Amino acid sequence: MAWLAELELDYAVSHGRSVVHHRHNGPLRVLRSLYPEGDAVCHNVLVHPPSGLVSGDTLDIRAHVASGAHALVTTPGATRFYRANGAPALQDTRLTLDAGARMEWLPLENIAYSGCDAHNRLELQLAPGAELIGWDMTALGLPHAGLPFAAGRYTQHLELPGQWLEHGTLAAGDALLMDGPLGLAGQRCLASLFFVSGSAIARERREAALEMTRTLIESHALAPRCGVTSPHDQMIVLRALAPMVEPVMQLWQQVWRLWRTHFWDMAAVAPRIWAM
Repeated sequence: MAWLAELELDYAVSHGRSVVHHRHNGPLRVLRSLYPEGDAVCHNVLVHPPSGLVSGDTLDIRAHVASGAHALVTTPGATRFYRANGAPALQDTRLTLDAGARMEWLPLENIAYSGCDAHNRLELQLAPGAELIGWDMTALGLPHAGLPFAAGRYTQHLELPGQWLEHGTLAAGDALLMDGPLGLAGQRCLASLFFVSGSAIARERREAALEMTRTLIESHALAPRCGVTSPHDQMIVLRALAPMVEPVMQLWQQVWRLWRTHFWDMAAVAPRIWAM
């Protein structure tokens, strides 16, 4: 039996504090709000008790951040797409930010198990003056656990409408794509980290971020398969390929700290769940 899990998050400022009101349907929840860095930033952890999706399952996540509010959202574990038996499994996330809002979208990785038919969709809508730091990480199979991505399909869709679109399907049977030098080159983790603004980012601000990020990654083991660009004046994107998730997560957290300081003049306070 397919499960539909829906979660709506609505962030606003109330009496000087960023707060969230939420509604859910099905097995998708938000834990209580935490404030490890004071009232300005609301930290939330999204929990999906089944921990994975099979054929026909849908995770539908909608988040809205009102002007002046700041939300940081993460998850306690990976989202797992298991073997398909008919219909695809879908994770559909839409983040909407009003003018002057800030959001950090920092879920743990997606894992595409062999034989899955998975669709992962993330759409961003930012009003002028809104800003977001987010990432998306995908592991294709668990090759180091003897569970390679030997069959199945994984479709990825990342979009800032009218400005940026990355859409593609990774099919396990496509040897050129999976192992060719112009494809994944045998790597089984792909990841993107992005800073997005609803307005054009000042050139000096963008160039400084690019330079600092390149300096940080040039000494990292992932440097040969990692690069940062500004495909549009409203965003900066860092991409990497790796054999597994762990080195990417370690680097992404370093860059997240760097960007938080550079763009927002805020020290990085990691979600408590990351230390567990």
